[in-house]
Amino acid sequence: MFEQIRRYAGRFRGTERTDGAEVPQRREKRAHNLFEAAATYVAARAEDDQDRLEEASGWVSPEALSFGVSELACRAVVALARERDQSPRTVARDLLGLPVA
Repeated sequence: MFEQIRRYAGRFRGTERTDGAEVPQRREKRAHNLFEAAATYVAARAEDDQDRLEEASGWVSPEALSFGVSELACRAVVALARERDQSPRTVARDLLGLPVA
């Protein structure tokens, strides 16, 4: 039982003890979360980087990516509104080139 606990804890350190010798473990490729995917996707789109755009699109489901991009847009508009001392509505319309309502 203690050997199982030792192996389990060894995964967090990046090594695993086997027969008295430490053996480095291969790290699996880390999964990307939806906010990383959204940030990469939007930045790639702004920089017209098709390869990174396609790569980020494959990290999460289309629904998750859409949610992440929407959340990023909301946070960006709020941050920019605070910086400009304007309402988020005014900033959003300005960014899209819409007339003031």
